[in-house]
Amino acid sequence: MRIGNLVRLAVLALLVAFIVAPEWFGPLFAPFTRFDAPAIYTQTSILSLTLSHLAIVAIATLLATLIAVGFAVLVTRPFGEEFLPLSRAVANIGQTFQPVAVLALSVPMLGFGNGPTLVALFLYGLLPIFENALTGLTGLPSTVREAARGSGMTEWQRLIGVELPLAFPVILAGIRLSVVISLSTATIGSTVAARTLGEVIIAGLVAGNTAFVLQGGLIVGALAVLFHDGFVALEKVLARRVGRG
Repeated sequence: MRIGNLVRLAVLALLVAFIVAPEWFGPLFAPFTRFDAPAIYTQTSILSLTLSHLAIVAIATLLATLIAVGFAVLVTRPFGEEFLPLSRAVANIGQTFQPVAVLALSVPMLGFGNGPTLVALFLYGLLPIFENALTGLTGLPSTVREAARGSGMTEWQRLIGVELPLAFPVILAGIRLSVVISLSTATIGSTVAARTLGEVIIAGLVAGNTAFVLQGGLIVGALAVLFHDGFVALEKVLARRVGRG
């Protein structure tokens, strides 16, 4: 087994251990506290915050994927080419308005909680998925399209059976980027009462407890690295299977 894989396994094991039983790591974080402050965040279960954080990211990414891939499919069909500028404009909304601004605009309409955070992550994740889906679908060899058309496949059959499977490794790269961005961006959701790991970081900043800040930051950072590496490995496997590696 490669050293890199051993390191990833070690990081995963430590992450799971800390999320499940953070009190075991109290002595490690104690030097980062002051005035006998607690070394481990205990106001809310770190496990429940982590699961909630991941759920928000997963839901936002799933919705962004459905919309972004749907737009990409639409504009790569002959009848939908004219909608490409509009689709790009919609996908760029999340990049135009930063997540903090989206949260500020969403709270009056959706109230405090997970809703504004979902909207912010959804909008912010559209562009990378849309652009990669567009690249994947338009970058297919013309010979593949002609072979599928020559075999008598309908437009729908070509899309489902040929184009999307071949483009999927490229689409997955966009999803990876969206997930990694969302994992870190979701922390700001705690400023509007969303249940994310940002709660731990904010508690540390408010109380001047560096240990809390480190705990929230390290969990989010480890999750981002592990998800990134997992997606990259999956992309390589799929690329080899479809001959795009």
